[in-house]
Amino acid sequence: MHDAPAQDARPTGSLGRRLVLATLAFCLIFTLFTVAVRTWSAWRANLTTMTAELSLIDQVFQRTLSKAIWEMDRESLQTQLDSVAQVAAVGRVELTILRAGRTPEIMEQRRPQQPASHLAPTLQRMLVYVPYEGVEETVGELILEGDERVLWQRLYGEVASIVVTQIIQSLLLAGLIMWMFNRSVTVHVQHIARHLEQLSPANLKHILRLERSTERRDELSLLESGVNDLQDKLSAYLDRQKQDEQELAARSDQLAGLVEERTAELREANKRLEELTRSDPLTGLANRRHFDELKEVEFRRAQRLGQPLSVLMCDVDFFKRYNDTYGHALGDQCLQAVAGTLKSVFARAGELVARMGGEEFAVLLPGCDANNARKAAERLRKAIATLAVAHADSPVAAHVTLSIGVAQFDPETTDRFDQLLQRADQALYRAKSQGRDRIAE
Repeated sequence: MHDAPAQDARPTGSLGRRLVLATLAFCLIFTLFTVAVRTWSAWRANLTTMTAELSLIDQVFQRTLSKAIWEMDRESLQTQLDSVAQVAAVGRVELTILRAGRTPEIMEQRRPQQPASHLAPTLQRMLVYVPYEGVEETVGELILEGDERVLWQRLYGEVASIVVTQIIQSLLLAGLIMWMFNRSVTVHVQHIARHLEQLSPANLKHILRLERSTERRDELSLLESGVNDLQDKLSAYLDRQKQDEQELAARSDQLAGLVEERTAELREANKRLEELTRSDPLTGLANRRHFDELKEVEFRRAQRLGQPLSVLMCDVDFFKRYNDTYGHALGDQCLQAVAGTLKSVFARAGELVARMGGEEFAVLLPGCDANNARKAAERLRKAIATLAVAHADSPVAAHVTLSIGVAQFDPETTDRFDQLLQRADQALYRAKSQGRDRIAE
């Protein structure tokens, strides 16, 4: 049995610590929510308390203020207003004196640097005096406005108490969870990890025993039982494997020589077969199958890297007439001569010349744009003319000629290689229709 390469399996973090961090995160969210709810509740309670305080002040001073107004006792009015303004819950007191036929008179007391309040409660009360039974006179209006600063001071104190309480509760809860998890889980998991780390084929019979009560039947008990069961099965498997290896070793020596001999023969046969399936037997050029394999590779590379890619489609002009005039044997020699010229013109690395069938040839030009492809096609056409293979029945020239179609890959309009090959075929058709022995795009 081959030992697998050792890997560092040491823990990178404590499971208990992650559990505590998750608990603290939950406690933090819960604390924020609780603080928000309790703060809102405390604010409402403070508003209610301050409203009750203002109502109590109103009950205490209502009759005395009404009497002082009725009796026109300004000194008493001022004294009472001062007393009301000195109450902690009051931020502003306003007294409007109403007299028949006169403009209402306003007396106001405000705490120093007391801003206008928008949140503190306000109590507005009409002052009524009863000079004698059965008669009521409205003598004024009293407005009591709470002190917003007192509201905030009370709220700050309560919020601080709430936050401290929640934080202490969260920390105690996290600590309790970590202690319980470490005591009931982490210690035993570490024991199992140490046992597995020391495990080897030589000590598979060593049984895992957790230091805990045997009466407990929980997930750790299942894990302990599973580890021991796995060790038993693995030990039995290794014993069987050892026996099998001994038998195989005896047979492998006998088969090794025969396999090596047959492998060499098969490799040579495959090599010959590969050459036959990828090349044209007449011209020695790549065949259509080889061309189809490489065209997709070069096409995807041109798409991926944004490089140019061109294709030439070449056809021997009036080759049927050549065969009819000179015979098929010389026709084959003619194709071989054309193939040799194609090889010599397109000999750079990556360029591929293939016989597509009959007298038709294709040239794959990676990294070559249409302009350079046309120049290469012109060199080919001149090389065929220099070859000067006689063709007496050709209406174009006294020697064998080629018609060539050129097409370049356009990433905006072409998403398959067959489209590029079709454009090259169309260009070849135009070259033929324009008189042959020429190049068309």
